[in-house]
Amino acid sequence: MNSVTEPGTLALGENEILRVEIDGESYRIESKEVRALLFHGRVVPIIQILRKNSGDEPEQISIEGHAAINRAGKAVILYTRAGHFIIPLVSFRRVARGEAVSAPLFPLIPDCQDGSV
Repeated sequence: MNSVTEPGTLALGENEILRVEIDGESYRIESKEVRALLFHGRVVPIIQILRKNSGDEPEQISIEGHAAINRAGKAVILYTRAGHFIIPLVSFRRVARGEAVSAPLFPLIPDCQDGSV
């Protein structure tokens, strides 16, 4: 029997930060950005922490992509250097509110980049 692995996972982290795990890499969407995405429909950055702050040094972050609600308003599309992924808006909201521990990300088919399958 073949086991099917998820290409990515969305999970709620500390301080309402959303963790995005894709192919062993860890990214995040800050809580204020999650609110901007859900309440205002803004495109928000997906970041990766390159180096944690030690003492007086600030954290070094890299913007690795962005998240946006698709045109139909029924899904969130994650565009990253690792690939493009889609998650139903209802699943994204449930994870963001803490109603679900995590949700799978699905690879976005190249011909359907706007998420309208």
